Amino acid sequence: MSVTLETDEHKDLRAAVAALGKRYGRAYLTRTVAEGRPPTELWSEAGKLGYLGVNLPEAYGGGGAGVTELSIVLEELGAAGCPLLMMVVSPAICGTVIARFGTEEQKSAWLPSLANGTRTMAFGITEPDAGSNSHRITTTARRDGADWVLSGRKVFISGVDIADAVLVVGRTEDARTGRLKPCLFIVPRDADGFQRRPIDMELTAAEKQFELVMDEVRLPADALVGGAEDAGLLQLFAGLNPERIMTAAFAIGMGRHALGRAVEYARERTVWKAPIGSHQAIAHPLAQAHIDLELARLMTGKAAHLYDAGDDVGAGEAANMAKYAAGEACVRAVDQAVHTLGGNGLTREFGLASLITAARVARIAPVSREMILNYVSHQTLGLPKSY
Repeated sequence: MSVTLETDEHKDLRAAVAALGKRYGRAYLTRTVAEGRPPTELWSEAGKLGYLGVNLPEAYGGGGAGVTELSIVLEELGAAGCPLLMMVVSPAICGTVIARFGTEEQKSAWLPSLANGTRTMAFGITEPDAGSNSHRITTTARRDGADWVLSGRKVFISGVDIADAVLVVGRTEDARTGRLKPCLFIVPRDADGFQRRPIDMELTAAEKQFELVMDEVRLPADALVGGAEDAGLLQLFAGLNPERIMTAAFAIGMGRHALGRAVEYARERTVWKAPIGSHQAIAHPLAQAHIDLELARLMTGKAAHLYDAGDDVGAGEAANMAKYAAGEACVRAVDQAVHTLGGNGLTREFGLASLITAARVARIAPVSREMILNYVSHQTLGLPKSY
């Protein structure tokens, strides 16, 4: 009995996005990196075609679909060699949070432009001293009349230089208990006291990383997402599950691109009168890489399906597993691709060497593989908590 894992609409979406990606490709992305600029042309065209906002509500200019469809877009662009990292941040995290929890004014102000790509939003959660422990976030917001005053630091925040605003995770004091609780604020890039500093990365990517310093940034009352101070934790996790799913899609796309280049080379490169791909020492590791990527894709699809169905608990477990599996599969695929090409794998001509560093991102961010293993051992297997 055959089982259809993707609808015809999903297959058509993959084909259409793959065609778009092929017109740009790895050479385009490499050129934008060399020029020190973002992939504006691809971002703009993807927005006009409706791909960037495919997960956002139709009432606000989106496609009315879900993270399932958005992850397909990112994976196929990645497989073509030109992934858009800000898709993980702008429509997936920020767009999802605002669509689910924002006020009507916030939805109307942001969702249509996030959907068509004319505006982007960055996401600020990571702090230098908090690491993976979000409970140690020290960015705080206090009331000052009708306004909020936000102070703190963030690190490794993607694309702040091209974003119109940053969705910042801070903490406010609970009036009843005095304890700090998470809240999300929309902070305009040009707000007074909002400073950014680029982080010098040994990572080949069009999107830059930044450290943010918020020094008494004054925000109006409507900067608080949803206008309520007691929904921050729900908002945060509503954004983190899509982030993990999209990171998995990013990794799978990258792995597919590397594997495709290696397979093409192994078919054509002839040594001792036979293509190198005829030798099991080359063929079997490439086959294993393909299997690993396909398994990761299945888990990513499951996580996206659960999230789109409203099962946040099930999606949380699956999203973590998908991100773990995809990160591992991507690293192995890239490594094997480079080894398949030998010395050519380290040349600029074939464009694989830069992926050696990039592939590690999915192992590290947005949460390390060790923290995912902690999550699965504690939450899924019921083992004692180790931290």
